[in-house]
Amino acid sequence: MSALTFTLKNRPDQRVDMSPLACHLLADLEPVQIATIELQCGKRKLCVDELFSISGFDTQKIIIQNSFSKLDYIGKDLNGGEIHVEGDVGAYCGISMQSGLIKISGNTGIYAGCEMKKGQLEISGDAGDFLGGALPGNKNGMKGGVILVKGNAGDRVGDHLRRGTILIEGNAGDYCGSRMIAGTIAVMGNTGKHIGYAMRRGTLLLWNQPSLSASFNDCGQHTLAFLPMLFKSFTHLNSSFANNAIAFNRVHRFAGDMSEIGHGEILVKI
Repeated sequence: MSALTFTLKNRPDQRVDMSPLACHLLADLEPVQIATIELQCGKRKLCVDELFSISGFDTQKIIIQNSFSKLDYIGKDLNGGEIHVEGDVGAYCGISMQSGLIKISGNTGIYAGCEMKKGQLEISGDAGDFLGGALPGNKNGMKGGVILVKGNAGDRVGDHLRRGTILIEGNAGDYCGSRMIAGTIAVMGNTGKHIGYAMRRGTLLLWNQPSLSASFNDCGQHTLAFLPMLFKSFTHLNSSFANNAIAFNRVHRFAGDMSEIGHGEILVKI
C-alpha cells in the first residue's frame, strides 16, 4: 500500500495547524474523508484538499511534500506510525509525541519535540530554540524518546528535560541543558554561553570544551565504563553518532549546577 502523501499546492500567507493530520487520527479514514478535514489557517479554516493534493492510502506512513516553515504542529501527539516531511516545518513539530517516527529533511522552528514522551524525531537540518523543552509555565520538558539533529540547534536545548536523549551533530546555542531534571544531551559541535544553567541531574556529553560557570566543580579526568554502552545504543541511527570511530570513554568531568542540588554532570571528551 502506498504512503498517504500530502503535496502542498501553494504556500499560504498565514500559519497552518497540521495537528489533525497525525497517523493515529487518520487510521480509520478514507482519502475522501481526509480531504474534508478542516485545518486552522490564520483566522480561517480550510479543508485539507484546498491546501494539499492527496495521493496514496497508507495512513500509518504519511509523506508531506513541499513543506515550509509555516506548517506548525506536525505530528502533535503522534501515537504510532511514521511521518516523513520533505522541506522545512514550523513550530511545535512532534509536540507531546507518544510513539512513532518523524523525519524532517529540512529545518524546524521553535519547540520541536517539546514534552515528547516516546518515539523518535529526526531533523536533517537545523532546529530552533527550546528543542525538547517545556512549554512556557510548565516544569517538565521531554520525558522520553530520541531527538536527532544533524545540523545545529538553537538556544535552550533540553530546557527542563525530564528524561530521554537529544543528539546534536552540529552546534548548540546558549543555555544548553538549562534546568535539566534528568536525561542525556550530546553535542558534537560547540556550545554557547551558560551551559547547564540550573541543571539538577542528567548528563551533558560534549566533544568540545564549553565555557563553564563557577557553579560547576572540576572532578578531574575519568574513564567511564558506561560510555561504550551508551555509544552502542546509537548504532541503529542514521547518524554520525552511529560511527564507532567517534566513541570514547575518557572524559573530563564537571559536576553541577551547584546552585541547584548539583547532581548533574558535564562530560567533555579528552
